[in-house]
Formats: sequence, C-alpha cells, structure tokens
Amino acid sequence: MITVSETAVSKISDLMKEEKQPENAFLRVKVKRGGCSGFSYKLDFDTSLAEGDKEFDNDGVKVVIDNKSILYILGMTLNYEGGLNGAGFVFSNPNASKTCGCGSSFAV
Repeated sequence: MITVSETAVSKISDLMKEEKQPENAFLRVKVKRGGCSGFSYKLDFDTSLAEGDKEFDNDGVKVVIDNKSILYILGMTLNYEGGLNGAGFVFSNPNASKTCGCGSSFAV
C-alpha cells in the first residue's frame, strides 16, 4: 500500500485542475535508475493503465505504480510540504537504506 497525506492529496488535486487533466487521470509514481543515491522517484499524470499496475485510492486521488517500482516503494508515504526552504513532494520510504540531501533519490 502507498499512503498519500491530506496535504499531498490537496496539492495533487490542485495540480490536476491547473493542468486541466481529464476526469480519468491519476498520479503515476515510478522508480527509475539514477539520482545521486542510485534510484529516483518520478511523478506524472497518466490516463492509461498497463498490465501489472497496482492501483491505490487515497481520499479520491488515484495513485498507480508499475509492478517493478512497487518493490522499491511499498509502504511509502507521499507528503507535500511547503516552507521557507521551498515546497515539494516528500517521499517517506521505509525501504530506502539511504537518501540524498534533496530527498528525491534513494538506495535500497
């Protein structure tokens, strides 16, 4: 399971409206090789499901993860934080053995 905090749900909903995403759009979370720690997170809006995709609903926001990425982020919480040091999505991944300073890449 992937958990999306209330603040992240709100921000995702706002971004979907701003970008005029269709009603059937969802947030796709993907892990790819790269970043300073070995793997990085990628967030995109999508409307097409692929075979093996895992779907999660969090307060009306649908999150989809491909079957390879789920192995690295199962149990993760996606949050959104804003403040003096900037704003953005924050990944709390219990599978990460280390993360980079910016929090957008990790190692397992």
